[in-house]
Amino acid sequence: MENTTDKIDRILAQWRRERPDLDVTPMGTFGRIGRLRNKLIAELDLVFKKHGLNGASFDVLATLLRSGPPYALSPSKLIEWTMVTSGTMTNRLDKLEEAGLISRERNPEDGRGFVVALTEQGFALVNATVTDHVANQHRLVDGLTKDELAQLDGLLRKWMQAVGAEGADGE
Repeated sequence: MENTTDKIDRILAQWRRERPDLDVTPMGTFGRIGRLRNKLIAELDLVFKKHGLNGASFDVLATLLRSGPPYALSPSKLIEWTMVTSGTMTNRLDKLEEAGLISRERNPEDGRGFVVALTEQGFALVNATVTDHVANQHRLVDGLTKDELAQLDGLLRKWMQAVGAEGADGE
């Protein structure tokens, strides 16, 4: 691992000089995660935009795709998997339906409810997008070895569990 300094190191040095009584180490971690998050989201958004989507619309379409045939879920399952409010989901679904990427149909298992399903156009679009998205993700982690990436994933998983960012069942 390279031993280089960055702007955050310089900020931490300033804090240590001004407040030597505080251990500001976590400030560096949070600063780097925040800056990295912003950069990664911007890079991911470029691929979504290329396909006429944004992160929110891709999230819904990808959730339907990975649910498997018939590529349909109830709105409550979509909310559960995407972790948004029902109002937010309704707004997303309205836009996707208007674009012809999803349809809302009566639930064949429960005639009182609806399921949200990918249309043929939505299926084709999300498949093309996910191919480019995964290639982009590979590009963005290319600076890490496979071992480093596995180590990072393990550490992030551990940290998520420690702060309760996952449910007891791993969701």
